[in-house]
Amino acid sequence: MQYQAETWGYYHHVPASAVRHSMMVDPVERVARLASESAVVIFSVSTCCMCHAVKRLFCGMGVSPAVYELDQHPMGKEIERVLVRLLGNAPTVPVVFIGGKLVGAMDRVMASHINGTLVPLLKEAGALWL
Repeated sequence: MQYQAETWGYYHHVPASAVRHSMMVDPVERVARLASESAVVIFSVSTCCMCHAVKRLFCGMGVSPAVYELDQHPMGKEIERVLVRLLGNAPTVPVVFIGGKLVGAMDRVMASHINGTLVPLLKEAGALWL
């Protein structure tokens, strides 16, 4: 299912029902599996302005990320605990995975965008074709 992100493009909001089959899996393994199911995956909170900004960044680049809104997901708190462990003490959302690999939070994504390493990562993961 796709939702329009204003005029910047589209992203895939992944409904909680789509991942219920993995409820019996270890939480870390669950996050790794979710992160590798699409070229770009964003773990987000629907009311977070930084999450909105990172979604707009990717949509503006022509990328259609899979977005997991943790505040609307039945396992959101559990997933958030795993993300805290992965990131250390950094803010937990947004968290971006590209090609199944952890890029990090907003600061890492923006640093990669500014220094020119984000587009090659997206191309390598198959999220961009240009």
